[in-house]
Amino acid sequence: MAKYEQLADKLASQIKQGIWQPGEKLPSLRKQSSLTGYSLMTVLHAYQLLESQGVLSAVQRSGYRVADSVEVASTTGVMQSAESVSVNDFVFDVLQASRDPHMFSLGFAYPDPALYPRHQLTKSLTAAAKQTTVTSALDNLPPGNRELRQLIAQRYAARGLHVSPDEIVITAGALEALSLSLQVVTKPGDWVLIESPAFYGAMQALERLGLRAVSVEVTPDKGINLAAVERALQNKPVRACWLMSNFQNPVGYSMTDYTRQALADLLAKYRVALIEDDVYAELYSSGQPLLPIKHFCKNGNSLLCSSFSKSLVAGFRIGWVAAGEHAKAIQKQQLMSTISTSVPIQMALVDYLETRNYEKHLHQLRSALRQRKKAMYEYLRGHWGSFAKVHHSSGGYFLWVEFSPQVDTLAIYHMALALHITLAPGRLFSLHGEYSHCLRINASFELTPARLQLLNRLTRKIIHYLEQI
Repeated sequence: MAKYEQLADKLASQIKQGIWQPGEKLPSLRKQSSLTGYSLMTVLHAYQLLESQGVLSAVQRSGYRVADSVEVASTTGVMQSAESVSVNDFVFDVLQASRDPHMFSLGFAYPDPALYPRHQLTKSLTAAAKQTTVTSALDNLPPGNRELRQLIAQRYAARGLHVSPDEIVITAGALEALSLSLQVVTKPGDWVLIESPAFYGAMQALERLGLRAVSVEVTPDKGINLAAVERALQNKPVRACWLMSNFQNPVGYSMTDYTRQALADLLAKYRVALIEDDVYAELYSSGQPLLPIKHFCKNGNSLLCSSFSKSLVAGFRIGWVAAGEHAKAIQKQQLMSTISTSVPIQMALVDYLETRNYEKHLHQLRSALRQRKKAMYEYLRGHWGSFAKVHHSSGGYFLWVEFSPQVDTLAIYHMALALHITLAPGRLFSLHGEYSHCLRINASFELTPARLQLLNRLTRKIIHYLEQI
């Protein structure tokens, strides 16, 4: 742990033991520094961390006090638990801003649409329209188009993962696959383990289904804290675990095979269902594709979800879940909600995968993303490196930017909007604002001279803002 995390954990323990009572004022920053030997900045960061967790409250001109109602969470990995989840309003506001076609969309969740093979996809849509018959709707009801499921199974086999076409269910995008998976393995009020920071779609799904969350820290450097995962499984009756093993959104980290195996063993030990979000699997930058956690699971209680939205085209909204023993339940749940996924789109994807060169497209896409991500990283490191840490990881297209804890990136988000730039502020990815000093940057867009000029203007505004706080 960092020094400020060690101090925060010590203070949290003291509060839990009753050494500091609700409403009681803690020693000032200077006094605490003198008592502990930590620097003033370390003490400030520790107090702010505890404030973000609801353990302390800051009182203007009066320092920090213990919150009136405290549920202390360990700072050593299990970041927070939440009886209810509420993120939809803020996510809606941020995503609405990204719809403007004139924006430089660094807050966008998908790769640059210009990287998709639109001309070839249009040809496949035309071919699918010609092949559609009066029985096509029935042929493509859940679990979905048979040929498409076979093609997906073949792609998994090429990665070294055995998945039967019969356990694959085609869905309207990966988010439907993930939501359906949650619905079949949980009921309202159940606990679900998620990452922190987490993909906001996971928190939205939990909110909609009335589920409770326990979150475990994921860092750009070390990934998920396995010890914290086990503590969470011991302390809460967790029914499901929603994880990203490859190019985690938002921090970009990919698990090692050791971590994947350890997680599979833990989930089997505590009989917890795995819901694995693997939408970035095709976007590795070099070498071989990475295996999902499902590969290491010995039972059928794992649901592997993915889509073509990040690797081929966002607008088609075709995803799937390799649901193992839950495949039939997923199909029944889908029939009660969306009934089926778009028939022409399923058929168009079959045509594209069989007759167009998907592998050539993926090779070009990976190359473009690798080059653009490197260019954005070098720009941010060169221009922001004096006041922020820019985390870079291999694969995917996101960069995670971390400012000092006193910085509110929501203010930076609004500065960027005024310049027609969207960003994804860190509070999008947490239950309790732990990452309000962070940003996720979409690095899939080409840095043209005009865009560099916009970034330079934003950089000047950020520097001016930081000088004022």
